[in-house]
Amino acid sequence: MQGKENLRVNDQYYITDHGLRQTMLGNNQQNIDQILENIVFVELLRRGYKVSVGLNDKKEIDFVAQKGNEKRYYQVTYMLGSQATIEREFGAYDGIADNYPKYVLSMDKFNMSRNGIIHQNIIDFLLEH
Repeated sequence: MQGKENLRVNDQYYITDHGLRQTMLGNNQQNIDQILENIVFVELLRRGYKVSVGLNDKKEIDFVAQKGNEKRYYQVTYMLGSQATIEREFGAYDGIADNYPKYVLSMDKFNMSRNGIIHQNIIDFLLEH
């Protein structure tokens, strides 16, 4: 339960209709991380998870997804193109000592899993169910 003690919920807002977002904000590819995060959020809801945003110490966990006794953690980024991005995304899980699955989702096609944290391509994640 140590992970539960370290994790707090943080409020963020996501839109369920990506087309509406595009209409309101335009086609801004500079926000690709936010767009992908929004898509993953909606997909987790579609799969029946209760989704919240968490804080692990001062590091944000993009999504904590819960369904019954099942819990999963998700970090979402466009690409793991630099060492700083890799450290930020995988490092968000530092200090969470529970055994629930921890994922880093990105558009990268090669597997960068490490330290028990699963790296998965976002398209593969979306096609799972």
